[in-house]
Amino acid sequence: MAHGYEGGRLDLPFVGICTFGKYPLQLDWDKIDADVAIVGAPFDLGTQWRSGARSGPRAIREASTLFSFGHAGAYDHEDDVTYLAAETTRIVDIGDADMIHTDTEGSHANIELAVRKILAAGALPVVLGGDHSINIPCIEAFSEQEPIHIVQFDAHLDFVDERHGVRRGHGNPLRRAAEKPYVTGLTQLGIRNVSSTAREGYEAARAMGSDILSVRQIRKLGTEAVLARIPAGKRYYVTIDIDGFDPSIAPGTGTPSHGGFTYYEVLELLDGLTKRGTVAGVDLVEVAREYDPGGVTSILAAQLLLNFIGRILHNRGS
Repeated sequence: MAHGYEGGRLDLPFVGICTFGKYPLQLDWDKIDADVAIVGAPFDLGTQWRSGARSGPRAIREASTLFSFGHAGAYDHEDDVTYLAAETTRIVDIGDADMIHTDTEGSHANIELAVRKILAAGALPVVLGGDHSINIPCIEAFSEQEPIHIVQFDAHLDFVDERHGVRRGHGNPLRRAAEKPYVTGLTQLGIRNVSSTAREGYEAARAMGSDILSVRQIRKLGTEAVLARIPAGKRYYVTIDIDGFDPSIAPGTGTPSHGGFTYYEVLELLDGLTKRGTVAGVDLVEVAREYDPGGVTSILAAQLLLNFIGRILHNRGS
């Protein structure tokens, strides 16, 4: 297979325009022609402690260029599969939804519009957050789609109904999702330790159709047993909070929680999901690079997303 090294530009990761994975930029949202569209949602007004997740989309895009050598795709010798092969991979980066400072409703509306444009084009939306509140407009964009089951990777349940009138912060998104008639259920993975949700939140989540597992419970069950608990043959929306990972490998986040996932624990679950049903949407949130001078959190986010996208496309035959 030709690698493209013999002619043309070498195009090293630190050269050129910094799009996600150095895939083409398409800023006209009425001309999206791709299987996957990346959009940034640099919003962090929903945070309750450390801000900084507005830097997430830029940080993830920059880190993703590290993995842009793959002129002939990314060969995985363990799977004996070339993922993201150039001749079959159609990914575009459509830039960022516009953020309006101090305006949660307006910013969320712009995120929802971006996701709706991607869905209208028949592409898979992959949204780079931003704090976890950006999941709310992402899920709202699916109101005219077929039903979805939400799979969440997170340290926190994010199932707060309302606090002091706040219903669209980063502690609310899974509660807002569970209220939607087109959300058929939730699988919440990695939830642990001192949490932002009180006991009644857990009780409400289970009453509204959620299956909740901690990292330790997942390790005891094993990957296949966890996947077996997720309804098969469904359309999955996957929301990944980077604090679901252990802060030893993901320190760059506003609310780190020790005892988290390792990289392969999450990748194996994501890989299993792509074989169990159809991934209809993805967001990855809460990367805040200011707390991680080494940039390993951004690299983790980019590496996970590229591997996940590669498996989504491969396992649906694209």
